[in-house]
Amino acid sequence: MRILITGAAGFIGSTLAHRLLDAGHEVLGYDNLNDYYDPNLKLARLERLQPRQGFSFVKASLEDRAAIDQAFADFQPQRVVNLAAQAGVRYSLENPRAYIDANIVGFLNILEACRHQNIEHLVYASSSSVYGANRKLPFAVEDSVDHPVSLYAATKKSNELMAHTYSHLFGLPTTGLRFFTVYGPWGRPDMALFLFTRKILAGEPIDVFNFGNHTRDFTYIDDIVEGVIRTLMRVPDADPNFDPLQPSPATSQAPYRVYNIGNHRPVQLSRYIELIEEAVGKKAEKRLLPMQPGDVPDTEADVAALVRDTGYSPETTVDVGVKNFVAWYREFYGV
Repeated sequence: MRILITGAAGFIGSTLAHRLLDAGHEVLGYDNLNDYYDPNLKLARLERLQPRQGFSFVKASLEDRAAIDQAFADFQPQRVVNLAAQAGVRYSLENPRAYIDANIVGFLNILEACRHQNIEHLVYASSSSVYGANRKLPFAVEDSVDHPVSLYAATKKSNELMAHTYSHLFGLPTTGLRFFTVYGPWGRPDMALFLFTRKILAGEPIDVFNFGNHTRDFTYIDDIVEGVIRTLMRVPDADPNFDPLQPSPATSQAPYRVYNIGNHRPVQLSRYIELIEEAVGKKAEKRLLPMQPGDVPDTEADVAALVRDTGYSPETTVDVGVKNFVAWYREFYGV
């Protein structure tokens, strides 16, 4: 198939592109290579993709409607994976407009292009952050998510609502994926694993929010990508069991689905740091701090819907995943 991936120079997008190319698909990567984090890492990911047969690339933003429309018209994708977004909870407190531009205006451009090009299936990144102020664990896709605690989370919830509207009005099959704390080789420098590894190796103190007490459902990159591929290949249709008198947020009379992709084995941050210390072979100097605005204390994914519909459940343990990341980091940065 011809598959368009936005955010193709990103952590998940580049890993997904390799997997799809391995399977014989044609891939058009679309990314603006912005400087939210080190563009050199994005370029390094892209450099590994560009020599591969079946891969092509467009450098442009989601907000650039003309560029989106041109990319769709030229490549004629059959399916689309929208991973491009302005990411990060904390940055949304500093630069909220970037989130509206990329995550709302940009996503509308994707939806419109998919609608007019009769795309078979749009899979898009949502986030575990949509669960916001919810405290019932594990987080299930059937739960209400009406209390976001960051603008980032609000834009991701908005994406799900926008996708449902297009599924309902235009019959566009859409699947939203709520990713839970993705980590692994080629990861994002603004995420805890990358930050902690860099600082511990450099002998610098690390900032440990919520005094290390919160738990996260850390999900390994290969597991995330497998979940994306499983759902991408399964085009949703109307749910015959949908009850409009007791509507589930995860399904619909329209061709619409939402899934969690998480490891469903939450780990306390303090334990995660211990695993990094073991892999690095060096103790961290910790600055224990209170919880940051916009953060949530705990996350845990209920993946029952994913297992039911795709037969897949993430399984890589954090001790394996952290070792793999640290080995990649040492090799990539020569430390």
